Amino acid sequence: MDQEHIAGPAGDGEGAGRRRFLAIATGAATAAGLGAVAGCGGGDGGADGQGGDRTGGSAAPGGKPSAASAQGFDVKAENAKQGHADWPVTKAGPARAIEGFADKVSVLPGESFGLHVSTTAPRFTVSAYRMGWYGGARARLVWRSEALPGARQPEHTVDPGTRMVRTRWARTTTVETKDWPEGCYLLRLDAQGGEGQRFVPVTVRSAATAGRTVVVNAVATWQAYNRWGGYGSYDGPSGGYASRSLAVTFDRPYEYDDGAGLFLVYEAPLIALAERLGIPLAYATTTDVAREKRLLEGAAAVLSLGHDEYWSPEQRAHFTAARDAGTNIAILGANCCFRRIRLEASDLGPDRTLVCYKSSYDQDPGFKRGHPATVDFRSAPGADPESSLLGVIYDGYPVDAPYVVTSPGHWLFEGTGARAGDRFEHLVGVEYDKVNTGFPTPRPIEILAHSPVVCEGRPSHQDTAYYTVASGAGVFATGTMRWVEALDATGDGRSGKNHGLDARSGALTTRVTENLLRVFAAGPAGRSHPAQDNVKAVYGGS
Repeated sequence: MDQEHIAGPAGDGEGAGRRRFLAIATGAATAAGLGAVAGCGGGDGGADGQGGDRTGGSAAPGGKPSAASAQGFDVKAENAKQGHADWPVTKAGPARAIEGFADKVSVLPGESFGLHVSTTAPRFTVSAYRMGWYGGARARLVWRSEALPGARQPEHTVDPGTRMVRTRWARTTTVETKDWPEGCYLLRLDAQGGEGQRFVPVTVRSAATAGRTVVVNAVATWQAYNRWGGYGSYDGPSGGYASRSLAVTFDRPYEYDDGAGLFLVYEAPLIALAERLGIPLAYATTTDVAREKRLLEGAAAVLSLGHDEYWSPEQRAHFTAARDAGTNIAILGANCCFRRIRLEASDLGPDRTLVCYKSSYDQDPGFKRGHPATVDFRSAPGADPESSLLGVIYDGYPVDAPYVVTSPGHWLFEGTGARAGDRFEHLVGVEYDKVNTGFPTPRPIEILAHSPVVCEGRPSHQDTAYYTVASGAGVFATGTMRWVEALDATGDGRSGKNHGLDARSGALTTRVTENLLRVFAAGPAGRSHPAQDNVKAVYGGS
């Protein structure tokens, strides 16, 4: 597809289309049936076509991680502890029975944060579950509060200029994280009398990442898709693109998945797998990576999970610098690094407002002050297509297609039993990427799967790709948004769960991801596994 087509013009259908996208992508009942799907041609499903410097890690001389920092947090010892399978929300209750948010997206171990809760119940409790493997339980109860007094917080307001939802809720309680291990947490709010339950996500981040594989929670994308209060980055109550928020804030609960945002579908299965493997892990969010210039210094690898669309220029620069210093990068989704955003302060602290004007960038006061335009990375002004980092480029949605293996002898497919031409139904969707040398594309790059798709009548291909660079770093991109979700696929797929993905797809993605994580955790993958360019053989061009 040509560049102009991919980066095509805006359409008012984007708002309803992206709400429908979320329903297709996550199966979330809260988003179902909300308008027609906007199409393939606009880059992002009918798209509009358009920090400080704190030391976060340390390395030994020569850039190699010290033994102490490489060990870091003991994932194996943590996951050997008793898990608690009762962590899910089972009694959500009415829409506003209980809900809340943390006033910090992440904290260092031992730091405190404020919890802002609104409930119709007289009392409630907070249970902090660390998400991981734990013998299959997937979570461990780390802390539970005493019963706390509940109160209904004031109604939200909407900023007339940006249509940003504001809560201005009072702090309900302060949560101390003493003795909480690093990791990804879901706090479960339980209203007294079983009136309702909701999640509040928070990350206990790592102070150092040297020698470790960094799991990065895509909190900016969670927030962009959050429609709590009736507005998100795609539309407002009318369902139209023109009514979207131009800025959104972390100072509100998440609407989807009982308050968990996009974590459970796009991130939790990968975290469970990585922790089961016992490789050295570190934890951060996209806002942490953006803020802390040296956070990824010396890291063995950094992982972008299933849906990681909204990036600041600072986050992209820090990912790129890590790659160029020898840190491996894995993109375990699709449509990654697509929207350029700016992080600003909210009433509660720094980096809690996400600004993304998209096609209205010229109205952005920040742009007028000289900040980069908050448009798609590939779009003017300041076009910088995401393919220069990812190797692949976003090509559209919605699709639901088989995943087709083309390079079964590649080390990533070792132990899968896959053969050339093997098809894995429903594994390509709902968004997909491809190698397109019409955009900046690192070479050598290897295409491992080349899957035919038809996106709203337009034939194309999805690609899984791997490239290596002079620093020795390897960069892997799945090219499909369903990769992380597929890790949990079981059965024959007939139930419709996980978009019809079956145990065969689950086994393939699990083994490939295990191969990837083990090799990437060992250091610069390009030194032992250099990419063998095959673009011409696959596409017949250059």
